[in-house]
Amino acid sequence: MSQPFKTIALIGKYNSPELSEPLLRLANFLVERQYDVLVARQTAEQIGASAYSMANLAEIGGVADVAVVMGGDGTMLNIARTLVPFNVPLIGINQGRLGFLTDVSIDTMFDTVAEMLAGEFSSEDRILLNAEVWRSGEKVFDACSFNDVVVAKGNAGRLIEIEVSIDGDFVNSQRADGLVVATPTGSTAYALSAGGPILHPTLEAIALVPICPHTLSARPIAVNSHSTVEITITYADDARVHFDGQRHFDLKVGDKVVVRRAKSTVHLLHPVDHSYYDMLRQKLHWGEKL
Repeated sequence: MSQPFKTIALIGKYNSPELSEPLLRLANFLVERQYDVLVARQTAEQIGASAYSMANLAEIGGVADVAVVMGGDGTMLNIARTLVPFNVPLIGINQGRLGFLTDVSIDTMFDTVAEMLAGEFSSEDRILLNAEVWRSGEKVFDACSFNDVVVAKGNAGRLIEIEVSIDGDFVNSQRADGLVVATPTGSTAYALSAGGPILHPTLEAIALVPICPHTLSARPIAVNSHSTVEITITYADDARVHFDGQRHFDLKVGDKVVVRRAKSTVHLLHPVDHSYYDMLRQKLHWGEKL
């Protein structure tokens, strides 16, 4: 598969001075190969990349052919949500602990990135979720998530009670620490820790995973990604809704969290030899041959 790339945006993990040297070396590597390099302004100011053109993320979205994100999955989650309206493909270079989304090794990034920019890559579209909080008939908050929307107990540490409906049909009531609504991407994050299924990234599905439910019969369920999920708080001393673990909003009894698939998708680029199942074996240490 071939696709021309001319303007390459470089974005580094926030407040990570250890990335200065490899990111600057990558910028120089790309310039030597006649690419136009654009460094995210916040990144450039932190690492001293004044020799290169700088731009904020909105400007990058308007001009970049591809964005190379150096950091961990948390960095990729944030950048993906910001750039998704611009349809900019993303390449992730892993500097974090797991690297489910950032799958290019920092040790081999020069050869790998050069091959990918020359057209040797595989592409993958990932869905996102939009969530709204409704209170007394009025929308009071909304946000986008790449991994998950989590309705959960807050600082009080007590179980909350919720009612769940899908496409207007009542599903169940739960007393639990909370509920994770996860994309296939997020199925290997918090949802997995709560006992949810691993969903292949290409599935048109989302998973609803209870967190420590008080009823033993409460089980995870996967539904069509075009479903509308409604979660109503029926009892809580303290409750919150979290978005990718990076934003949150405090909830009250009677609040309704409405979760739908976002219209836009994130475009991830992988090396040609990328295998989702190899990645799972490596990151989760399962499925190894005996």
